[in-house]
Amino acid sequence: MRLLEVRRHTHRHSPAPHVSQHGVTLARQVGAGLGQFDRVVTSTLPRAFETAIAIGYAVDEQLEQLSQMNDAVDAEIQWNAGFAAWADVVKRGGAAARFAHDQAELWRSIVRTLPAGGRVLIITHGGIVEAGTIGCLPPDTPVDDEAFCGLCEGVRLTFEGETVAAIEFVRVAQRSS
Repeated sequence: MRLLEVRRHTHRHSPAPHVSQHGVTLARQVGAGLGQFDRVVTSTLPRAFETAIAIGYAVDEQLEQLSQMNDAVDAEIQWNAGFAAWADVVKRGGAAARFAHDQAELWRSIVRTLPAGGRVLIITHGGIVEAGTIGCLPPDTPVDDEAFCGLCEGVRLTFEGETVAAIEFVRVAQRSS
């Protein structure tokens, strides 16, 4: 088995591209309990890379495919629609479904590079976490989690070969700083 953990980046002062001090504090809190990863991959946007560093990990690779959704996807679903809404839109086919399946294939290709029992952390963005997660699940898997991923939240997917054997939605208690 191999473990894929995918998290949304931490706080920033939008539209600034860099994480805020509040974001660094949150990322440090999250990183304190994560353990070791064999590999860390982020999007090419500064807030994802900086989140990985703030959590406590060196970044092995940055991938453009983890950076944003295209306009066709945005026309079908809002990035913050939540897991259940992503599951519904993926069932209908179209640009969002293609995007979700492309993300899932990217994630699987990253997981394939791991040794048996290996762990990888991906830091990406809201909407991308939800889309890739739904793309990894077998069709018609019930998804009743209505929420989208808040900052530093995400999923843990346990893979047996190419198949997701277990999924855990990871939520973060947002502490004020």
